Amino acid sequence: MFPELTILSHLFQILHTRYQVLRADPEAGYSTETVVITALLVALAIGAVAVIASKVLTTANNINTGN
Repeated sequence: MFPELTILSHLFQILHTRYQVLRADPEAGYSTETVVITALLVALAIGAVAVIASKVLTTANNINTGN
C-alpha cells in the first residue's frame, strides 16, 4: 500500500471516531455555535460602526466654517 494512502486512511479513521463522539453527545456543538454567532454579531457591530463613522466624517467635512 502507498504511504500516502496509509496516512489518509488513518486520518479518515480519526475523523470517523471524532464524528461518532460528537453524534453521541448532541450538546457538544453548542459552544461552537455560540462562537460562530458571537463572531457574526461582532462583524455586524464593526460594520455598523464603520458606516456611522463614515457618515459622521462626511457630515463634519461638509460643515461650512466661513473660509
